[in-house]
Amino acid sequence: MTKLPPFLSPFTPDAKRMAGLPARARAAVHRQEDRSEQLIGWIQLGVVATFAILYAAAPTTDLMTGFASLVPAALALYFLFTIVRLRLSYRIHLPDWYLGLSAVTDVALLLTLIWSFHLQYDQPAPFYLKAPTMLYLFIFIALRALRFDPRYVLRTGILAALGWGVLVVYAMMAGAGMPVTRDYVEYLTSNTVLLGGEFDKMITILMVTVILTVALMRGRRLLLRAMAEESAHYELSRYFPPEIAARITAADGTVAAGAADQVRCTVLNADIRGFTPLSERLSAAALIGLLNDYQDRMAGVIEAHGGTVDRVFGDGVLATFGASKRLSDHAARAIDCAAAIPAMIDAWNAERAARGEPPIRVGVALATGPLTVGAIGRGKRLDYTLVGEAVNLSAKLEKHTKVEGCRVLCDTATLTDARAQGWRGEPARHCPAARVAGVDRPLDLAVLG
Repeated sequence: MTKLPPFLSPFTPDAKRMAGLPARARAAVHRQEDRSEQLIGWIQLGVVATFAILYAAAPTTDLMTGFASLVPAALALYFLFTIVRLRLSYRIHLPDWYLGLSAVTDVALLLTLIWSFHLQYDQPAPFYLKAPTMLYLFIFIALRALRFDPRYVLRTGILAALGWGVLVVYAMMAGAGMPVTRDYVEYLTSNTVLLGGEFDKMITILMVTVILTVALMRGRRLLLRAMAEESAHYELSRYFPPEIAARITAADGTVAAGAADQVRCTVLNADIRGFTPLSERLSAAALIGLLNDYQDRMAGVIEAHGGTVDRVFGDGVLATFGASKRLSDHAARAIDCAAAIPAMIDAWNAERAARGEPPIRVGVALATGPLTVGAIGRGKRLDYTLVGEAVNLSAKLEKHTKVEGCRVLCDTATLTDARAQGWRGEPARHCPAARVAGVDRPLDLAVLG
C-alpha cells in the first residue's frame, strides 16, 4: 500500500497523538470540539435562514410548478436537521457519522438550490453555473475549520468539488444545442459552459480545502502538543513543587543534570512527635488517612504564607521559603508560618478529640542560609534536590525542640533575617549557646512557640 505524504495524511498521526494524551487531556479536547460544534450549529442556523430569504425573494416561473414543493421542503428539512444538530451538540458528543452526514446535507442543499436557479429564471441548465451563490461552498468549507480538525474540512471540500463537477456534467448534458464554448465573452453573455472556467472553480475549491487542511493539521499538532505539555506540567506538579514544575516545563532547553541555582532562603522542618508508637496502634487505612490529613493541613498553612512544600516523607514535611520562588522576606514569612502551625494543630486536635481520637503533637524548626537547588541524576532519570547547611540544621533543630520543651524553634540567622525583612515580633525566649545533637558548635536559638 502506498504511503501518503505527511501533508495528505492527517489522520494516523493525529490519532497517535490523541492516544498518547491522558484521559483528562483527551476529555478537554473533546469539550473544545463540542463547543465548536455548538458554534457551527448556530452559524448553520443563520445560513439556512439566509437561504430561505433568498429563495423567497427570487422570482418563480411556470416551470417551477412541479418543482415548487421540492426547494421549500428541502429548506424545511435542513432547518429541522440543523435544530436537531444544535440541540444534540449541547447534550452529547456528536459522533463522526453524524458530522459527516451534516457535511453532505450542507453541500447537497446548496447545490440543489443552485441547480434550481435555471428553473426559477426560466433558463437553460448552464445558467446556474454563473450563480454567485456557489461562493457559499467556501462558507461551508471554512465552517468546518472551527472544529480545529482537518478531517472535516477535507471531507467537505472534496464533497463540494465533486458536487460542482456533477452540476457541470448535468449542465452539459441538459443544455440545448452546444452548451460548451471556448470563448470567454460568449460564456459571459450566453448560456454556455466554459470548461476551463468550471475547472478553475473546482481547482479553487480543492486548493482552499488543501490549504485549510494543512493549516489545521499544523495548528492541531500545536494544540495537542500544548495539551501534552499542560498534562506533563500537571503530573510534574503532583511530584514536584508547582514552582519547580513550572520552571521545568518553561525551560528553554532540556533540563540536564548539574543545572543549579544558589539562593539564601529559609528552611522549615516539621515532624509528628511519637509517630512510631501512634502508627502501631492504627490500622493501615487509619494511618494513611491521618498522614493525608496532616500533610494537607500543613501544606495549606505553608502555601498560605508563600512557602513551598519540597519534600514529604511520612510524618515529616520539608518546606522552603525563597528557594523555588524568590522571596525578599523569606525569613519573616517562615516565622509567621511556623507560628501559625501550633494554632492549626490545636484546632485539628479539637476536631480529633470530638471524634475520640488521640491528639497530635508536632515539632517545627527553622534555619536560614545559602541553599543550592539543582537537578541531579544520570541519563533520563533526574531529580531536583536541595543542598545546604540550612536543610540539615533545620532537621536537627526540629529534634532539639524536645530538649527545649517547645513546639517551634529557629536559629538566630533566621531571626536576624526576619527582623531585617520587617518582622516585628519577639520570640518567647532565647536559648544562648545551646548544644544541639549533631552540631559541633554551640548555637544561639530562639523559641517561637
